[in-house]
Amino acid sequence: MAAAACSDQAVSIRGDFGQARFRVAVADDPAERAQGLMNVESMPVMEGMFFIYERPQSPQFWMRNTLIPLDMLFAAPDGTITRIHREAIPLDETPIPGGEGVQMVLEVNGGMAERLGISVGDQMQHPSFGIDAVWPCE
Repeated sequence: MAAAACSDQAVSIRGDFGQARFRVAVADDPAERAQGLMNVESMPVMEGMFFIYERPQSPQFWMRNTLIPLDMLFAAPDGTITRIHREAIPLDETPIPGGEGVQMVLEVNGGMAERLGISVGDQMQHPSFGIDAVWPCE
């Protein structure tokens, strides 16, 4: 994708399925990450929330006060999707582990990953992925 397509407000994903682009709200500080998509009653189809951490870690999510089912796409610092949690259950407080070495997480409407064919190993593009990204912004 050209440099103009790389935006702080969008995450692109490419893989065997082709490409998809989600308009995102960015959560890059502790308060924004803690709030997440709590109390959101609906979300447009190709939108989501993009969680950015300062360094790779093993994040855990839950669905407390989250009213819509979500797919969670966990990514390594280079933008490779390392895990997908599909159809997280609204209001469920069971921890959802992201695995080790995760620096970014994209939450989208539940079922979108399957509908689009997104899978582990696919690649994300966003300005927050550094120069070592598998699909860098130009």
